[in-house]
Amino acid sequence: MFQFIASAWINRALILRLARREVEARYKGSMLGLFWAALLPLIMIGIYSFVFSSVMKSRWVMAPTQTEMPYNFAMLLFAGFILFTLFSETVSRAPGLMLENPAYIKKILFPLDTLPWIAAIGALISAGISFCVFMVLYLALYGFPPATILLLPLIVVPIFFLTLGTTYILAALGVFLRDLRQLTPLVTTAMLFLSPVLYPLEAVPEAYRSLINLNPMTIGVVQARQVIFWGEVPNLGILAVYTLCTFALASIGCMFFNRVKKAFADVV
Repeated sequence: MFQFIASAWINRALILRLARREVEARYKGSMLGLFWAALLPLIMIGIYSFVFSSVMKSRWVMAPTQTEMPYNFAMLLFAGFILFTLFSETVSRAPGLMLENPAYIKKILFPLDTLPWIAAIGALISAGISFCVFMVLYLALYGFPPATILLLPLIVVPIFFLTLGTTYILAALGVFLRDLRQLTPLVTTAMLFLSPVLYPLEAVPEAYRSLINLNPMTIGVVQARQVIFWGEVPNLGILAVYTLCTFALASIGCMFFNRVKKAFADVV
């Protein structure tokens, strides 16, 4: 059950070095460099904010009082968008992860089960940069956040496990099922609109709310906003179950990956 953590700990120096190199290579040669990691989410949030706030006249209200929140619509979007991007950026890339690194499979002895970690940590670094921008805006607009924001890492951990487990499974399947590279971005886009990233969960009609709750990102996004904006302690029981389930997914994903990786060289 702890195989994926043991492997990461043994190869921690390699993972951190390659994750850092991956982030730097993504923006290498560009005039703005790493600033793009903060600028791109801001541009996307600006677009979403314009569409939902200015064009569609959406309001962020909480049921049952229908009270409009004092926070800027774009800031509420930004908080959920950062967490979702951590998941979607890694998972969308996962089916081609092994195909992008054929030399690691065929020519050298390399711990292949570290590649999902490298991709996930690279996305986590980008999310961390975006969160720093978010906090600067938060401090400028609203002052200091509630003390419950210190609980945010407890919510990020299961989201990271969810990302890692899904990446393990898709990275292994992507070697044999090449169509996953086209299908996965469509699924992650559907997950974006079927999760309370762009709207409050309370705005979803009761008849369809169970569908939104099936999205594995829903719990993380809702509880993240609770600790960042509302100053509420997350439901520790739900959070514990969420963490255990995502940890189990990461463990199963790693075991599946290691079971089939021997066949990679015959296909790549």
